Amino acid sequence: MNPPVVPAIRPRFPRTGVRPLVASFLRNSNKFHFVFIHLAAIGVFFVPMTALSVSLCIGLYLVRMFGITAGYHRYFAHRAYKTGRVFQFVLAWLGCMAMQKGPLWWAANHRKHHKYSDKEEDPHSPVRHGIFWSHMGWVLAGGNAGGHVDDINDFSRYPELRLLEKQHWIPGLVMLIGCVLADGLSGLFWGFFLSTVLLYHGTFLVNSVCHVFGSRRYKTGDDSRNNAIVAVLTLGEGWHNNHHHYMSSANQGFKWWEVDLSFYALWTLKKFGIVWGLRKPPANKLNPR
Repeated sequence: MNPPVVPAIRPRFPRTGVRPLVASFLRNSNKFHFVFIHLAAIGVFFVPMTALSVSLCIGLYLVRMFGITAGYHRYFAHRAYKTGRVFQFVLAWLGCMAMQKGPLWWAANHRKHHKYSDKEEDPHSPVRHGIFWSHMGWVLAGGNAGGHVDDINDFSRYPELRLLEKQHWIPGLVMLIGCVLADGLSGLFWGFFLSTVLLYHGTFLVNSVCHVFGSRRYKTGDDSRNNAIVAVLTLGEGWHNNHHHYMSSANQGFKWWEVDLSFYALWTLKKFGIVWGLRKPPANKLNPR
């Protein structure tokens, strides 16, 4: 008597093989803009490099990285501090300028990452799905890896945020036009395309590198790590093991030497009354156990 045939379990997430990744990418045509921006960045080799275009590239990288780190991540995903409704919208606008979808989707996806960190359901775990998948493969594959805006009803109740969520491409388009008006084709290719590509991969390093390379101060139940190089590139997000240890903290550098530019900016904004209630880990949470 032959044993019963057990059907193979289909993995929930595509692996890093070329064929499943390409097939998934082709089913999600909204990802073509991601590839196009990368290809367009090559244009920097065919236009003049001006002082203004380089300043736009660096300046917009820093401003938009703050929109991701202090806005999308520490505010919308973790509610690490409080602010008024106007500056809340400003944070959402800055995050949308980074061309990484809207604040509600981003925050819902990130909360899912923490809920299942380095488990099978984690949308971008290098431990489970490989470092390429965690860095950008999940972005190319499309919608099967993300969260849902209904999972973040603490912010989805604001109509202006829901509107910006639906039209999240508008801030990026406004920025593109501004770059062209400021410095023509040099502004377009250096200030918009190259800056955006650098911003993408700076952000993605947290998902990939900071779960593989670096030091672990705390036992967190996942493979999150502190990485000083990523921290510099991402205005403080590289202290990822600290963050997974105490997720709702507005500061991710727990030691004086752990540079966290996003927190320094938030601290400055607090002095002007723009933000308040910056959460920090209590003393009993700072010592490794």
